[in-house]
Amino acid sequence: MTGSTPTQAAPADTTKLSRWLLLAAVLIVLDQLTKLYFDASLRYGQRIAVLPFFDFTLLYNPGAAFSFLAQADGWQRWFFTVLGLCASAFILGMMHKSRSNKRLMLALTLILGGALGNVIDRIAYGHVVDFLLFYWKDWYYPAFNIADTCITLGAILLILDELLRLRGQHARST
Repeated sequence: MTGSTPTQAAPADTTKLSRWLLLAAVLIVLDQLTKLYFDASLRYGQRIAVLPFFDFTLLYNPGAAFSFLAQADGWQRWFFTVLGLCASAFILGMMHKSRSNKRLMLALTLILGGALGNVIDRIAYGHVVDFLLFYWKDWYYPAFNIADTCITLGAILLILDELLRLRGQHARST
């Protein structure tokens, strides 16, 4: 009888994991649709003012965050593609082990969706399509996209989850 309990629990765990993976897929589709829209609607470098501190623009980033290695000779396309795929595989492994922690699962889902959204760009175009531009007077934050937003929010949530986990361990130990 006790042998049947884990078997019965597994489908519920699988369903939960599949819901997180479905959310990651939705984020990837949203990311790709917005990139396709802005790539088709704007000329490269064109800006459309939306708010006094925010524009839509169309820029291509062959590098990583903040255009890191953007000026390299092309090898970075495949390096960042492989890095994104390896990170995604690692995240999938973490998700498989961490199904009961909703905050961690959301963080990992956001990072997974963002990483794969940018991997798709690198494979398809050789660069990442960016279209969100925030600035203040002469200061500009590098342009980014939905995938980058997901990765950033996921990383923040991952740090928050770890801090809260450590705080809980500390409270239990005192």
